[in-house]
Amino acid sequence: MDIISRFKEKTIGVIMGGWSSEREISLISGRAIARALRGVGLKVKEIDFTPEVVSQIPELGIDVAFIILHGRPGEDGTVQGLFELYGIPYTGSGVEASAIGMDKIMTKRLFRYYRIPTPDYIYDPFHPVEKIAPGVASRLGFPIVIKPRSEGSSVGIEIVHDLDELVEKGRGLKEKFGDIFFEEYIKGMIATVGVLDEKALPILEINPKKEPFYDYKAKYTEGETEYIVPARITAKKTKKIQETALKAHRAIGCYGFSRVDLIFGDDGRPYFLEVNTLPGMTEGSNLPLEARAVGIDYQGVCLSMLSTALRWFS
Repeated sequence: MDIISRFKEKTIGVIMGGWSSEREISLISGRAIARALRGVGLKVKEIDFTPEVVSQIPELGIDVAFIILHGRPGEDGTVQGLFELYGIPYTGSGVEASAIGMDKIMTKRLFRYYRIPTPDYIYDPFHPVEKIAPGVASRLGFPIVIKPRSEGSSVGIEIVHDLDELVEKGRGLKEKFGDIFFEEYIKGMIATVGVLDEKALPILEINPKKEPFYDYKAKYTEGETEYIVPARITAKKTKKIQETALKAHRAIGCYGFSRVDLIFGDDGRPYFLEVNTLPGMTEGSNLPLEARAVGIDYQGVCLSMLSTALRWFS
């Protein structure tokens, strides 16, 4: 029986919006997914997941939750846990993998454990920034990347070039986001590898045209970034990167789909940055672009993601 037939009699709630800094992107993705699913005759409810909706989950009148939230609480395992609590099948990764994927420190620890190359980093939640700054600068060298521990879409990322800037920006980010860490700056080609149906998609090469790195503006402003798929690397290197991306996907326990981000250093080596358990799903987002390169249209990607909810039916 095909995917459409399995869900024909069910009401699918597209869970979008939320209240993180990525709310608007989630809404765009959610509306596009709802259109795609309606286009194949499925019954869909668009649900803007506000704080008020949390207590109304049993009354939503849905049989399946298609989660396309970004950031907290949709990408950190919280919403997944809620739907499990109420016995509503949902798409994508479970509570644990979602929590790990949102936590860049836990992700990097698992990368190291499984020998997945990742930029060097320093995480010290015990001391003020000004006290650890000289040691951070000595070990990582400038420029240095400062990142919030649990934000997406490059929100809050700063690149600093001297000790004064390191202290100033580090203090500001710590005050705003709480947990932060310092990461080795890798100069090179940005890339991403989607995983769909537990298979690696073609590698997408990302070239921001104006911004110094692939920040929020470069990601979501039309014309700011050039995307090339498949990436301009050798077949041998492509195979190795795809294998490592799948390894990263499995290392944090993802289910069905994800997007693995990396950068190729000027030395030619790949450095893996993070795993996105709920990748952006606007029609021009990275994962749909990669899928299109192997003949899977946007509707096909949505149906593949929807099929991950079948694991709850037995």
